[in-house]
Amino acid sequence: MSKIGFVGGGRMGEALIKGISRADLYSAEQIMAADPAEAQRQTLHKQYGIATFAEARDMVGECDIIILAVKPQIMGLVLDSLRDVVADKHLVISIAAGITLNFLESKLADNGCRFIRVMPNTPALIQEGATAISPGLRADDDDMAKALAIFEAVGQAVILPEIYLDAVTGLSGSGPAYVFSFIEGLIDAGVKVGLARDAAQTLVLQTVLGSVKLAMASNEHPAKLRAMVTSPGGTTIAGLHEMERAGFQGIIMDAVEAATNRSKELGKG
Repeated sequence: MSKIGFVGGGRMGEALIKGISRADLYSAEQIMAADPAEAQRQTLHKQYGIATFAEARDMVGECDIIILAVKPQIMGLVLDSLRDVVADKHLVISIAAGITLNFLESKLADNGCRFIRVMPNTPALIQEGATAISPGLRADDDDMAKALAIFEAVGQAVILPEIYLDAVTGLSGSGPAYVFSFIEGLIDAGVKVGLARDAAQTLVLQTVLGSVKLAMASNEHPAKLRAMVTSPGGTTIAGLHEMERAGFQGIIMDAVEAATNRSKELGKG
């Protein structure tokens, strides 16, 4: 019976545990998690009925798949601590931003394990994530199928060469923050023009949700969908003109580029 262990049981680790449990990919008996925080271990055990550990070393030997759900800044220390317990039976999946496959493989090169690097995003918390998956040198088709199933349990996933993962980090990895900032700005704009904040929030959230669903359902280019709302000499074109004057699209492009570059910096240590 295949078992999966999470090194790190924080938000993203818990999101994945929730997703694979709901999708019946793994039973509670097949899922384990290691986290230094006792309160989080208790939460995971109570919520999902899984075994939890204070030390990842005590869990890894029982697993076939290891999910590294720790911050990039401590990945080196985590890998060093697992060096003598990771073996050739293990598929190791990292979700740490900026940490390259080369770095992962160099740390455990002699163990014979296989690596996959993944970039998810926070909407995975509600099973609406966007994830990119890149195979390491030893990962085979079966390994990739397992990784794809795990991350499709929390949203949509695509397979991409690793060379694109920094760009994915800057786009969809950081993207929710840009969207939330846009939502906040729209709500404040509604208040500025006289709406009560709760009414503005309801209208904005539904507008964003409906627009995304329309874009996904229609499969039309966003420019065409925008044109559907923009009548000659009307209110929408007046608003769009102000956005263009402020360089709205350029700002978004600059933000994605800055986040991409930061991901590359994290990968260099």
